[in-house]
Amino acid sequence: MSRRTMHRTHAMLGSTTAADGLAALGLLASPWTLVRGDAIERYERAFAARLGARHAISCSAARIGLYGLLGCLDVGAGDEVMLQVPTHAVVVNAIRYRGATPVFVDCEPRTANIDLDAAERLLTPRTRVLLLQHTFGVPADLDRARALAERHDLVVLEDAVHSLGSRFRGVPIGRFGRAAFFSTEESKTMSTSMGGMVVTDDDELADDLRRAQAEWPWPSGREVARYLVKYVAYGVLLEPRVHHVSRLVYERSGGRHPFVRPSSAVERRGDRPKDYERRLANAQARLGLRALAHLDANVAHRRRIAAIYAARLPHGGGLGAGDERMEASHVRFPVVVRDRQEALDALAPHVRGDVWFDQTVQAATDVERFGYVPGSCPVAEHLAAHLVNLPTHPHVRDVDATLLAEVLAPHVVTADG
Repeated sequence: MSRRTMHRTHAMLGSTTAADGLAALGLLASPWTLVRGDAIERYERAFAARLGARHAISCSAARIGLYGLLGCLDVGAGDEVMLQVPTHAVVVNAIRYRGATPVFVDCEPRTANIDLDAAERLLTPRTRVLLLQHTFGVPADLDRARALAERHDLVVLEDAVHSLGSRFRGVPIGRFGRAAFFSTEESKTMSTSMGGMVVTDDDELADDLRRAQAEWPWPSGREVARYLVKYVAYGVLLEPRVHHVSRLVYERSGGRHPFVRPSSAVERRGDRPKDYERRLANAQARLGLRALAHLDANVAHRRRIAAIYAARLPHGGGLGAGDERMEASHVRFPVVVRDRQEALDALAPHVRGDVWFDQTVQAATDVERFGYVPGSCPVAEHLAAHLVNLPTHPHVRDVDATLLAEVLAPHVVTADG
């Protein structure tokens, strides 16, 4: 196959297309509807309906959904929240900001999801919450997780930020715990530029969370406009045919760009931002309604691309393969390689590779400040050193996936090394 068949693309690209970017540009022409409007309620109803849930409550980011849930559940000082590594710093922060203690649990080598045997060994009388991350969109073992929670009277919350569109035993992820929180940040299976959503069937919990939502401040019109400008840019400038030019400009500028970043330097240090809690804006909800309409096609595309990788890579390629209970949304396709830098160098002519995750607490400037003890979760640390991610987003064609699998195949090892 000719190695010239692929437009050089970016592994981190989300689901935003040029048409989406143009739609966002149209929203900028109506500044009086950017912040408040009826699209928010319509988007929440549509999101709940998409999952078959009774309630959906929007927020500025998934981390705010988790923070709000912990507050409504009275989880705080003296309580423990059990979560896996690898995870992201902003998830740990939501627990820490409530005064609760994050208890880090190692992951399984073949799924990168929580090791439930290890979790059970770490339980104490102070453990209140079992936080289940569906890593890369691969569902956790929800049969075993719910059994564990029932034995020890734990609240199950689903960290579904990677997994909108995933299913377990045919049921959408987000329907298995007391509540779940989703991300619609730019790199996920659907994007509102930034944003989050909580879903639950618990009427009382939903009422409490809506009362909390009513107290969160609105973003400013200027901030929403910045989100929309970023959405336009990601939709247009990151199209494969122009991405090589925009990427060159970005690299020659020293990696600087004017767009809002998903997490702040303050959060990456573990400190709390002054403007932490905020609501989702009306313009973002309108983007969400548009993205929901295309979600099924988006996920179907990702599954097709993932199937090509799995068929052409040694050992089935990605994590979580072979379990018929699980239908992953494949926000990315993670592959374990012998030497990460060698693998990224091999991919470099075709795709700018990125890594979820390259440390146990992703984006943390100092993992120990977040409470993680180096050496305590060896499987997660091994994966954090050996994972690369292949793109599944709508810009990737079948021929691209075939090429990337061909290039990466010599570097692939089994999940346990």
